[in-house]
Amino acid sequence: MNVLRPLVLVAALASLLGAQVPQSEYLTRRTALTRSLPGDGVLLVLGAPEPKENYQNFWQSQNFRYLTGFLEPSSALVIVRHRGVDRGMLFVEPRDPAQEVWTGERLGVEGVNARTGLQGREASTLHGVLDSLLAGGGTLFAVGDFSAGGGSDVPGAARPRTADDQFIDRLKARHRNLKVADVNAGVMRLRASKSAGELALIRSAATVSAAAHREVLHTIAPGMAEFEVQALAEYTFRRNGADGPSYGSIVGSGPNSTTLHYNKNDRFMRDGEVLNMDMAAYYAGYSADITRTVPVNGVFSPAQRDIYTIVLAAQAAAERQVKPGVAFRVLDDSAVTVLRRGLATLGLIEAPNATYDCGTPERAERCPQYRLYYMHGLGHPIGLDVHDVDVYSTGAMAEGSVFTIEPGLYVRANTVDVIPDTPANAALKAKIAPAVRRYANIGVRIEDDYVVTATGYDRITAGAPREMDEIEREMARKSGPPARDSAQVDAYRKSKP
Repeated sequence: MNVLRPLVLVAALASLLGAQVPQSEYLTRRTALTRSLPGDGVLLVLGAPEPKENYQNFWQSQNFRYLTGFLEPSSALVIVRHRGVDRGMLFVEPRDPAQEVWTGERLGVEGVNARTGLQGREASTLHGVLDSLLAGGGTLFAVGDFSAGGGSDVPGAARPRTADDQFIDRLKARHRNLKVADVNAGVMRLRASKSAGELALIRSAATVSAAAHREVLHTIAPGMAEFEVQALAEYTFRRNGADGPSYGSIVGSGPNSTTLHYNKNDRFMRDGEVLNMDMAAYYAGYSADITRTVPVNGVFSPAQRDIYTIVLAAQAAAERQVKPGVAFRVLDDSAVTVLRRGLATLGLIEAPNATYDCGTPERAERCPQYRLYYMHGLGHPIGLDVHDVDVYSTGAMAEGSVFTIEPGLYVRANTVDVIPDTPANAALKAKIAPAVRRYANIGVRIEDDYVVTATGYDRITAGAPREMDEIEREMARKSGPPARDSAQVDAYRKSKP
């Protein structure tokens, strides 16, 4: 059964049924932010600028989107807070038919109030309005794309300057008594708790992403190019109502499966290899994040099963810990315990808690041996950004927390070679070399998305096959798009160095 058409209907129905963020929620967010400020002042939230060329894609800055829902470029939000009362203005580009023929219709000043509830102003008047509001000094609370480490009274020490840094610099130059406070962190604290509307959109992103993973299983075979898998997945995202991929798709076969953020996606897959696919959709502003690892020929080899079994067991161990009130480190501890034991059983490390000499001649240091094969963290929050924020970042999980669990093991063919050649490591290298040769070029990551419920969790990416037997059954159901132009692709293959 082709999953594309039913999912198009699901996405359309979700839209009709209100799976979106209402304008009243944006007002609630803005009010929560201004109430968190330490006193009266002016809040300035800078949107992303118009791209340099009109054929380039525009992406609104996430904090601006979170507070306004407004997706046109070169916009700014100003809220004047005085004695507990807020007055908000949205500065936008005016209607301009000559420009709109290139980039699309604008809402214009006259449409702002009906759409957002804010007073509309032309963007060209922003500097003048701010000069008037800040003439006596006071505090400007700023949200924007500021350089790393900007902190309070942004911008700070010398470092690469952003356009928003420069905007604030010019304001400070004109108003010597002005105090500037970076309140991006305050917005991120609000973003850490997802509303029902946000969770609905994340679930839609997960549903569409899982459908794409299931769809590509019907086409994967030796001789295919990694980019063919990427193209089919991203087509499925768009066909089902998503905006596109939520990050650069990772489609790595054979040795590329062991590169964590591989993104060339231009290798031709071979029989007997695994394919590691980290691909997910961006849906109405919200991200999913899924990884699946499958056998290129449709059947897991014994060695591939060995690694996959450990990674899946580590994910399951972490899942069992998910419930409100639990710190994420508890999940991590559970998963790592399984990974350590599994690696020791396969002979890839000497013992679950074994270490090796990873220091330099100047500085002695010992590192866990399991880190030779597991280099990243267990997971991260998802939301407006694929790596977002959640309340557990500073505490424990809560009902509505949404995040990934993504253990992995990556056996690089040169693992033994990268271990420092020291007397202390000689025995280790000799002992694990046979296992490294057996499992070389097998990289397995299994990643799912979760929403914490009152009693546990929902695995919202369950539509993507995860069990090895289920993956093999799905891959046996060959279907998919028409055959490619072999001559054209062969010419591409021959052009590769």
